[in-house]
Amino acid sequence: MRGDEHVHTVPGTGELITARLRLRPWTRADVDAALDIFGRPEVARWLAPALAPAIDRAAMEAVLERWISEHDQTGLPLGRWAIEKYGADEVVGAVSLLPLPPGCSDLEIGWQIAPAAWGHGYGAEAGHAVAHQAFSNGVSEVFAVVRPGNKRGVATAQRVGMEWVGETSKYYGLTLQIYRLTAADLDYPEPSGPRLRGY
Repeated sequence: MRGDEHVHTVPGTGELITARLRLRPWTRADVDAALDIFGRPEVARWLAPALAPAIDRAAMEAVLERWISEHDQTGLPLGRWAIEKYGADEVVGAVSLLPLPPGCSDLEIGWQIAPAAWGHGYGAEAGHAVAHQAFSNGVSEVFAVVRPGNKRGVATAQRVGMEWVGETSKYYGLTLQIYRLTAADLDYPEPSGPRLRGY
């Protein structure tokens, strides 16, 4: 990777590398790490109805099977990624870029971080990386939808560089705060800090 690049897409793998993180497709071996994220009430409370709470290992295994299949079928820029601390093989969260129902014409970046890893900016760094690769693949804008009261979600959207554009009930049948980022407004480097070097 050149010193002026901020997000590296690893050819043929679907992986994205940032200064501190490796975003990679989910695998069946990730079930326990995924359950530690999506099974936690403090995370799951903000996800329904888009994602039902994972109440046990079997439910999480079924969700992962679906995600793996969907990721294999869609390819970049869409997808779901496990977030690892680079070089540590430790899953600290999840990030996705998916069409928003019901029309599926708008693309949503979503991020979920394990509570034990809150406060390190991993959600913003991962969200920035996914936006970067989306814009590199011809997407012109991405959105985040945040439920009222989700202060952590709002803060992360703002750290990614997104701007509040209003409130709507057209997605998921809920009243949601909408944040948008356009290709022209993407910040460089990613919000966590240093540029990548050594690639």
